[in-house]
Amino acid sequence: MLFQTRWFKSLVTAILIFILIYLISITNFIFVPVGAYIAAIAVPIIGAGFIFYVTNPIVNYLEKHKIPRIAGIIIVFLLILLVGFLLVNYIAPIVETQFNKFINNIPNMVKQSKTVVNLWQDSQTFLPEQVLDYIQEFTNNLDTYVENITGFLIEFIGQIFGFVFSFFLIPFFLFFMLKDGDKFVPFISQFLSEPKANSFKKLTTSINHTLASFIQGQFIVSICVGVMLYIGYRIIGLEYSMTLALFGLIMNFIPFLGPFLSAIPAVLVAFFQEPMTAVWALVVMVIAQQIESNFISPNVMGRVLKLHPLTVITLVLAAGGIAGFLGLLFIIPAYAVLKTITAHFYQEWKKDQPQNEQNII
Repeated sequence: MLFQTRWFKSLVTAILIFILIYLISITNFIFVPVGAYIAAIAVPIIGAGFIFYVTNPIVNYLEKHKIPRIAGIIIVFLLILLVGFLLVNYIAPIVETQFNKFINNIPNMVKQSKTVVNLWQDSQTFLPEQVLDYIQEFTNNLDTYVENITGFLIEFIGQIFGFVFSFFLIPFFLFFMLKDGDKFVPFISQFLSEPKANSFKKLTTSINHTLASFIQGQFIVSICVGVMLYIGYRIIGLEYSMTLALFGLIMNFIPFLGPFLSAIPAVLVAFFQEPMTAVWALVVMVIAQQIESNFISPNVMGRVLKLHPLTVITLVLAAGGIAGFLGLLFIIPAYAVLKTITAHFYQEWKKDQPQNEQNII
């Protein structure tokens, strides 16, 4: 009877998991080639998967209207080429010019910051000496702080270019995902018994729904936020408006913290342009985020993930410290998939539990 109890089975499962982790840790040299192979194909697969979830509804829509799937895929590829052409020929040159101008203007911004801080510090007579020393230390190290921020931006740009470089492989993965994506589940199911095959189909349907809802919704929401920021920045006359709007668009893919991260460079640039412009930049950010959170997201995404804000913050901070910017982007959908898998197996376990208890009796 002891071996059939729930807590004993859970204990054995936990022990086996820890043993498996220990064995993997002492034989990690076996997995190094596997890890290198996965790292080599991870970016193309993830990139193709992202584009798949964005474009697959278009292919399905065309297929429902009597257009062969291959023809629909070709139309989608032509649309992607058109978007790429517009980005490269009309948006990329503007962003490159604005970004180079911003980098060249950084020394002047640092100089202005030191001047403002020194003037403010000289006019203060009531602050404690420790506070003044801290302000002085911050001012003296301002060059280092700005250099670190600039290094982060350059690293961020490098990661984007590395991701873009992988687009040479993404079209091949994307084509077969769009063409044969619906054949994966039946292919795996044929090797499983009927109950396990049904469970596997249910699991993959749930994962597919979670990823599709998150990626499609986040894509639409981020595009809307980027457009609203660009219009707002243009209205208030903010410099580098296109670059800052694109930065806000990309940062919006990071749930909860993304809008705050995108506000930092916009407010700083606006402040150095004119202090009152910084206030207007904040107004634009607040209006855009209020429209996004109250009107766009509820209608586009609903409550797909149902994650507590504290959970989101914890995951984002941990992923950012471990995997950098890419970790910030992928931690929430990865967690959502893991949560879906865990909930599925828990439901399957609860479904089988009454039958097991009857057998014990």
